[in-house]
Amino acid sequence: MAKILIVDDEPRIRALIREHLEHADFECEEATDGSACLAMLPTCGADLVILDIMMPFMDGMTCLREMRSRKLDTPVIMLTARGEEYDKLAGLEGGADDYVVKPFSPRELVARVKAVLARTMPKNTAGDSSYVFGDLVIDTASHSVRIAGEEAPLTPKEFDLLVFLVSNKGMALSRERILQKVWNYDYYGEDRTVDTHVKMLRSHLGPYRENIVTVWGIGYKFDPDAGRQAR
Repeated sequence: MAKILIVDDEPRIRALIREHLEHADFECEEATDGSACLAMLPTCGADLVILDIMMPFMDGMTCLREMRSRKLDTPVIMLTARGEEYDKLAGLEGGADDYVVKPFSPRELVARVKAVLARTMPKNTAGDSSYVFGDLVIDTASHSVRIAGEEAPLTPKEFDLLVFLVSNKGMALSRERILQKVWNYDYYGEDRTVDTHVKMLRSHLGPYRENIVTVWGIGYKFDPDAGRQAR
């Protein structure tokens, strides 16, 4: 289930968008301005941001520029009451993936969300159950990982950890969130549980070990571009 972060200062707009997205089986979180959005993004695990342009404190365009300057590559659909071509081009040139003008059809917005996610979520070039990054192939159907055709000897929990990181690629995931999602919500572990499994996982990934990046003060993320020169 993909997660959408809805960023708009109008509660009724957020409620309207949330209602239709949840009806379409998306998980939603909300933020009231660009500053709140930037604070939430590193740990909330959003797959896409719906970002209003006209907001107090920090507007959507400023938030978008700051996201991209921080290398936060989460897809963004800009949302605004203004329809001038200049605004649309500024948003798209600033790194937005799509643009919707208020008043909008909620069904159209949901369709655009699905279209953007279809373009930006990890591609399954080796089948519907696989993630592929160069010579690294993660097959969720067979529960296996291959590097240049050779199977990596991952434990079941290491595999689950890798799949969770990959399915949230580019996102900084806190140790607490990793514990909750990989070890389930009823698990009360310690940070070193995650650190130990990350260390073991890296030891099995060969040249792709550098794709699991430590985010100091937060946790870890999977960066498909990390260590590319070394390979």
